Amino acid sequence: MSDRWNPEQYERYRDERSQPFFDLLALVEARPAMRMVDLGCGTGELTRVLHQQLGASETLGLDSSAAMLAKRQSVAGDGLRFEQRDIAEFAAEGEYDLIFSNAALHWLEDHEALLARLTAALKAGGQLAVQVPANDDHPTHVVAAELARQSPFREAMQGYERRWPVLKPEAYAALLYRLGYKKQHVRLQVYGHLLGARADVIEWVKGTLLTDYEKRLPSELFAEFMRQYRERLFERLEDVRPYFYPFKRILFWAQR
Repeated sequence: MSDRWNPEQYERYRDERSQPFFDLLALVEARPAMRMVDLGCGTGELTRVLHQQLGASETLGLDSSAAMLAKRQSVAGDGLRFEQRDIAEFAAEGEYDLIFSNAALHWLEDHEALLARLTAALKAGGQLAVQVPANDDHPTHVVAAELARQSPFREAMQGYERRWPVLKPEAYAALLYRLGYKKQHVRLQVYGHLLGARADVIEWVKGTLLTDYEKRLPSELFAEFMRQYRERLFERLEDVRPYFYPFKRILFWAQR
């Protein structure tokens, strides 16, 4: 499977996608000379903001996509560096003051085990700050899942289904408590995006959700997938201009 991440497509709605990052950053308590890691850092531009605003001594940005990291050298330096690595393989033992992840951990399975592993990577008093999309019940996601279960897409993807590992907000709160965090903040937030028309919703998810299907389908079959996706999705979305696109996200912060 090839790297289908397209930085230009992803950043088409750069300002809208950035707001949850700043909301999550606002939850973090700055400490002198922090050592931090940003899991799923994308292009690295926001990682630079994270590094500078918290005055960190060292920040490591990790992402599996070479395309997203292509410009990383232009923002690296002064204690900020990047590595191309699968964040599912990240592990450390008491090394970091902050583990930060904005819109990345929803690609990883088993969040109970995942958060336990991330907790082990924190120093005493360390912080965990995470934002994950929680919009899997919206037609944009539901229609894609329905199509993936039907021929010929099911056969081409060998039965693959995009499973949603994101927990309920209250489940994260209970999990953080069990993991021994002394302080926590967990919330579900709805971000309202005003788009030009309902067709723009497709452009939005082409930069994220639909990459999961694009990398698993031959180009001609993905084109057919998109044709049917557009047709079915428009049956469920009101044809109004502008189009209001509500997007749910979970933000949580905790300190050991």
